[in-house]
Amino acid sequence: MSNTGFINELEGIIQSRLADGSDDSYTVQLAAAGTKRCAQKVGEEATELALAAVAGDREELLNEAADLLYHYLVLLNVEGVSLSDIAQRLQSRHVV
Repeated sequence: MSNTGFINELEGIIQSRLADGSDDSYTVQLAAAGTKRCAQKVGEEATELALAAVAGDREELLNEAADLLYHYLVLLNVEGVSLSDIAQRLQSRHVV
């Protein structure tokens, strides 16, 4: 599996944890807090990512990008949107 293939795997892990509903899971706790909290986390991580980019800190940029992607995937799943849905939308915008 390519490194980018892990993003699809991560989406599956998130879906599995949400279906399992374990109270020990940060993913489940975040989703249970609702869309507003999930969206706030996406905003926080996006800001931290932008600040890391401006600071020129590659390690922090990678960490914050990973955090943002994770929280983005949780938010999408809470809202019933999949990566496939996003890919389809992007593809429809680039049909020649």
